[in-house]
Amino acid sequence: MGESSDADNGGVIDQQRGYWRWSKDDFFPEESFQSWHSYRLALSQTCSRLKDRITTRSDDASELGELRRRSENDMKRCLTWWDLTWFGFGSVIGAGIFVLTGQEAREHAGPAIVLSYVASGISAMLSVFCYTEFAVEIPVAGGSFAYLRIELGDFAAFITAGNILLESVVGTAAVARAWTSYFTSLLDKPTNSLRIHTNLTDGYNLLDPIAVAVLVTAAMIAMISTRHTSYVNWIASAINTVVILFVIIAGFTEANPSNLTPFMPFGVEGIFQAAAIVYFAYGGFDNIATMAEETKNPSRDIPLGLLGSMSIITVIYCLMALSLSMMQKYTDIDPGAAYSVAFQSVGLRWAKYLVALGALKGMTTVLLVGALGQARYTTHIAWAHMIPPWFALVHPRTGTPINATLLITISSAVIAFFSSLDVLAALLSVSTLFIFMMMAVALLVRRYYARETTPQRHLVKLVVFLLIIVASSMGTSAYWGLNPSGWIGYVITVPIWFLATAGLALFLPQQRTPKVWGVPLVPWLPSLSIATNIFLMGSLGSEAFIRFGICTLVMLLYYLLVGLHATYDIAISTAAEPTSEPEPD
Repeated sequence: MGESSDADNGGVIDQQRGYWRWSKDDFFPEESFQSWHSYRLALSQTCSRLKDRITTRSDDASELGELRRRSENDMKRCLTWWDLTWFGFGSVIGAGIFVLTGQEAREHAGPAIVLSYVASGISAMLSVFCYTEFAVEIPVAGGSFAYLRIELGDFAAFITAGNILLESVVGTAAVARAWTSYFTSLLDKPTNSLRIHTNLTDGYNLLDPIAVAVLVTAAMIAMISTRHTSYVNWIASAINTVVILFVIIAGFTEANPSNLTPFMPFGVEGIFQAAAIVYFAYGGFDNIATMAEETKNPSRDIPLGLLGSMSIITVIYCLMALSLSMMQKYTDIDPGAAYSVAFQSVGLRWAKYLVALGALKGMTTVLLVGALGQARYTTHIAWAHMIPPWFALVHPRTGTPINATLLITISSAVIAFFSSLDVLAALLSVSTLFIFMMMAVALLVRRYYARETTPQRHLVKLVVFLLIIVASSMGTSAYWGLNPSGWIGYVITVPIWFLATAGLALFLPQQRTPKVWGVPLVPWLPSLSIATNIFLMGSLGSEAFIRFGICTLVMLLYYLLVGLHATYDIAISTAAEPTSEPEPD
């Protein structure tokens, strides 16, 4: 079918129209939105369409081929494992370690904050394994959204897509707010002196125009060129690495071991509560998976970039957390600019400015790499028409998804302007942990289920074992939240989790072997990833889940009114297209 026909079906749009266009068909080209009558008819079929979307799966070939054509122009393959490693540093080391370490050490963990980083680091590494296998097998810009769409179907992918967008917007806003805090520290001013004070509700009453300006600047750099952004990231990350080495070495030089007593002032409960929050510090590594489409050799470069950078980052975080705890008593730690104030307290006033500058560099690279990765998530979500396909367009000259970048940047800027960091961090952790839990489930499905190959009885066993793994993990998390000092509940939930995982290993044959790189110890490591992510989610406060629930309801409402009908129309029109026979040589 020709290009004009693809346009009618919401696929590739006529390139002669140019990049910047604003017609209704660019946003809602699907049949259900052509008239009010069509839309009412679509709404009347919501139940049957929802059933179709829940049971429908994409496949590797569609994600790698058909969907990519909807951007009209390809992204440029220009990145190597070296770029990805530095992107790993740039996307992860930023607001989390420099801001949340002090906040959580003071309020929840004390000196045991280092154990919080160990716990969240182990959980993050388990998720990295899952991401790496998927990214090597399916090197597309969609990251976890594309992977879940293939293994768990459109509906599960949409719920995750909504959380991906929420994570992108909220995470970027949180880093931008932290950028302002460290900038005031560099200028030797009070933390909120550069924000506009208002009479709005607490948590939303400090307006932050500087955060908005920083977001816009990072987005402009990312929109110009992926390769140029990589150069900027190299330089900024190198400077940040020097500052981090200084923080670790100087921190231990000025250390006072007596500050580690008491080591766990808030008990084990505080350690895991802090671990759930500082998990935010590990967020961002999934942005590397979204760069697969622009990587020269994904099967080699992605494992090196992801696993290499995250292993080093986990060690760095633990050392930085320990150095802070040894420099200053946890009760004296400044939650807004912890490292700067800690060095000032031990007489290294000049180091305060170096640390503030390094923190700013780190947060700047997080915003830069985030602008790249988040836009590529958004592009793939728009390819599937879960949001308007206008956001999937790639600019012919820059080779970057400018429209998708604008969507994330404008949304983040609005939230960063109003919301404080503590409001954002907890909500972000819930979304991040939920996405990573779903990724582990998807990996087990990929290994143990192959369409048109796996017998029905094996599929039933797989579903039962997965439900038991998730349910027992939720039971462990719930018991921890209700009775942190108890043990009877674990005697029930942990063996059930173990037996369900063992059941997968003993009674179900794996249906797929990774071509290049795969997660070791399947099903144990993915199952452990499910358990740890759910456990950390259960360690968060109720307010975070209330906000998460509200956001999820909004996502579902949008899906039932718009996303469901758009994706259904595209699936039907694609299935109706005749398959062209290959021409003879």
